[in-house]
Amino acid sequence: MDDLEFDKAIIASAFAIAASQGWNAVSVFRAAQEAGLSPDLARVRFPLRVTILLRLGSLADQAVLSVPAEDSNVRERLFDLLIRRFDALRPYREGIAALLRDLPRDPSSALMLAVTTRTSMGWILEAAGEPVAGLLGHLKRDGLIGVWAMAMRAFVNDSSPDLSTTMAALDKSLDRAAKIVGLLEHKPTLPAKI
Repeated sequence: MDDLEFDKAIIASAFAIAASQGWNAVSVFRAAQEAGLSPDLARVRFPLRVTILLRLGSLADQAVLSVPAEDSNVRERLFDLLIRRFDALRPYREGIAALLRDLPRDPSSALMLAVTTRTSMGWILEAAGEPVAGLLGHLKRDGLIGVWAMAMRAFVNDSSPDLSTTMAALDKSLDRAAKIVGLLEHKPTLPAKI
């Protein structure tokens, strides 16, 4: 088993435990044990439980970034990239729902998830052709985090085979964000001197 397969097996085991018993029941040792994997190698590859979240986020981002977004405008590219990320997370949906329920009682995981989500949204913005530098870039990243969070609420309850509920929520959230960003980018004109 190579490193990638090992990591995927640990992640799948961890989120299966979370789905059945909650995120607080997850440990790297237990995930390795239940997957029939070596705990000593799991300790090396996942030194902390939050490493499971980091690695899952990284794998989801790789799935998103492995194929260039080809839609004609930024909004459509963002939609495509974010849906790809949700699709990559779909096998872990029930465990992710449990994680989100337990986050208020796990500040270290909540903080790590916030940091990694911010990083991921920056990558997605750049892949869609949007710069992330400067104040406007920071605001766009924060806006995309809001879009992601709104669509995530739909995702964890979406049992449709094609993520149609998630797509509808994402579409609506992107429309709202586009209006806000449009207002931010609008440069007011000064009245002409008399």
